[in-house]
Amino acid sequence: MKYLRTNDLKMLAFALVLFAVLQGLITGRVLNSFWQLNILIVGINIIMSVSLNLINGYTGQFSLGHAGFMAVGAYTAVVLTTNFHVAFLPALLAGAAAAGFLGFLIGLPTLRLRGDYLAIATLGLGEIIRIVIMNIDHVGGAAGFKGIPHKTTFVWVFFIMLFTLFFIKNFVNSKPGRACIAIRENEIAAEAMGVNTTKYKVMAFTIGAAFAGIAGGLFAQCFYLINPLSFTFMQSFNYLIMVVLGGLGSITGSIAGAFVVTFLSAALASWPEFRMIIYALALIFLMMKRPQGLFGYMEITNHGIFRKILKGGRKHA
Repeated sequence: MKYLRTNDLKMLAFALVLFAVLQGLITGRVLNSFWQLNILIVGINIIMSVSLNLINGYTGQFSLGHAGFMAVGAYTAVVLTTNFHVAFLPALLAGAAAAGFLGFLIGLPTLRLRGDYLAIATLGLGEIIRIVIMNIDHVGGAAGFKGIPHKTTFVWVFFIMLFTLFFIKNFVNSKPGRACIAIRENEIAAEAMGVNTTKYKVMAFTIGAAFAGIAGGLFAQCFYLINPLSFTFMQSFNYLIMVVLGGLGSITGSIAGAFVVTFLSAALASWPEFRMIIYALALIFLMMKRPQGLFGYMEITNHGIFRKILKGGRKHA
């Protein structure tokens, strides 16, 4: 326990130094507006990938509807801030509550399914959420919601991201988190040992959906217009790529996956005709070298992690 607290303090100190450096680069206008926006998107994608990793990586479920919960949080937050002039933080929390509640309602019936059946169900539910939003004129329908106040800043994104990382880390190390990991390893054995598998799967699904709602609220208020097309099933696949690329069951891996995918996509923006080809080839190359993901089940705080990663890379080369 003392070792874990020491590591937490070290990581917190590192995070604050990183924040100071990036904030200095932004306020000093060393980074142009394009890269400032991409730094915000990286932080939001980290929240999305870590929350999805709680469901897919730590609990062993296969959800493909995470962008749907992001959409619920996004539209809830922007309606409150734009139409009802609610403060930014309460609007984000309302978006998280709406997405989490919807995740709870959806989780109760669907999480009795397993494997491919659960993936198909969550994929369909994510699309249902998007189609419903497209048919609500109050939020702009298919044309999108316009006139959104630009309230998302690097400070908001960074510290909400930091809170998300520490919350999910502590949840995973708690009794419910251990139950989720037991379900991932062998659901039948976990149930035989008295673990209420449905309860903990719904709990993980609800928490993951709530954080996706917060990320949606941050994402929506980076721009002046949001459109249902921003929350298609392809966006859910994109977050799944981040999780798998970084390593299922690794918070550090989720951070690395979000960083690599976002900046790879941004760096290739100057070559639109070759962008998706290079992007796909880079992902294939990374998965061939590290099929278990960049970090596998390991965290950056583990002893000798870089030696293990290099060793694993040589093994699978």
